[in-house]
Amino acid sequence: MADASFKDAPKKPSPGGLDRPDGAGAQDSDDWSWAGPGLRQGRLRVRTLIAQRWLTVAGQSVTVLFCGLVLDRQIPYALCFSLIALSAWLNVLIGLASTGQRLARDVEATAQIAFDILQLSGMLYLTGGVYNPFSLLLIAPVTLAAATLPARYALGLGVLAVIASVVLAFLYMPLPVVAGASPPRPEASLMAGIVAARVLGIVVTGLYAWQAATESARMELALNVTETVLAREQRLSALGALAAAAAHELGTPLATISVVAREMARGAPDEQTREDAELLIGQAARCREILQRLTEMPEAQDAVHERMSLTQLVHEIIEPHMIHGVRVEAVVNGPSGKSAPDVWRRAEVIHALTSIVENAVDFARSEVIVVARFDPRSILIEVRDDGPGFSPEVLAKLGEPYVTSRPGAEGSRTGHIGMGLGFFIAKTLLERTGAAVDFRNGRRGGAVVAARWPRPAMEAPGFIGV
Repeated sequence: MADASFKDAPKKPSPGGLDRPDGAGAQDSDDWSWAGPGLRQGRLRVRTLIAQRWLTVAGQSVTVLFCGLVLDRQIPYALCFSLIALSAWLNVLIGLASTGQRLARDVEATAQIAFDILQLSGMLYLTGGVYNPFSLLLIAPVTLAAATLPARYALGLGVLAVIASVVLAFLYMPLPVVAGASPPRPEASLMAGIVAARVLGIVVTGLYAWQAATESARMELALNVTETVLAREQRLSALGALAAAAAHELGTPLATISVVAREMARGAPDEQTREDAELLIGQAARCREILQRLTEMPEAQDAVHERMSLTQLVHEIIEPHMIHGVRVEAVVNGPSGKSAPDVWRRAEVIHALTSIVENAVDFARSEVIVVARFDPRSILIEVRDDGPGFSPEVLAKLGEPYVTSRPGAEGSRTGHIGMGLGFFIAKTLLERTGAAVDFRNGRRGGAVVAARWPRPAMEAPGFIGV
């Protein structure tokens, strides 16, 4: 269990594949990736861009009027309000051309944000360039782009804002002052510091916003995959119960058909009728054999299907992995004289623990032990292997999605190729059932993954047969 590359999907493949979120199978592979631009496509609505631009129009108008009328500054009203009106007219045109609920395409959103940067740069050019305190607002559109657009578009807008900041240090109209006063002339060193601060603010804030949004999108995608895995496991579990119910309900009519067919064969008036009756008897017997096999499956026990003993649970977890040349053993321990409790059969618990055992088998040298312990307060299931254990860099990040150090299936006993989602999925599923999940390296080597539940969260109450 040397890394966190646990099983990422259920054992049986699906047509679309469960390593992608719903619907991804139909998309072009270039448009979708775990960490690529597709992670954050279509996250910005046209309405959002329009709303923030109206806010800018209102803010700029109030600021210009306040500085000119209240503070008695010499403001170039005509030019300033021309630029403000340009933003307002753009909003009106966009509002008439499309519905605000529509998601903006990446190129479209980039063009609108680029316009906002240029319009703000024009306002700053008219009112003192980088010496205008409001030049800090160049950070805002870059932050919005970094949080909502793919990296290449956000980077382009960041470069545009940085260029604007540098240009405004050299090309600008004087800072508006009171009539008769001289505009301030900062020293060259102060000017360089102001420009550096503006550029650094744009870069750092944009990077922070991009990193935070990327992590949020990756987590959202991982949780979507987890929901898909859980839904599929629950569907498979429900099919088992449905098969058991069908076997129970069909038993009686098949028995009746067999009895009637035997009577028909016994009193058949001719050879053809007798052969038809024997055919009915044979087909009914075949149906009963099929139903018998269904009822013998551990996952199809009708009412009993919902519960199993703790011993049955750990044996079901290890059973798929006893064919890979590694000794896989299950042990159940508890207070002396106490029998193992019955627990609820939960698809998420079985899938998660089976994935953890599979990873242990991949990295074990010769042995994997699954230990189940119970006491009056809790139930603990622990998976141990005798492999190299978790590496320090992986152990520090376990529990996060996309953590893996396995490049492919080479050397993997199970042939699993992971994307670093398996442990995240397993941990999330177990925690949803009330488990506290712990992972560490054992004192004698090897990796240890443990899940502990309060006993009431797992134990099934006493069952009375019907």
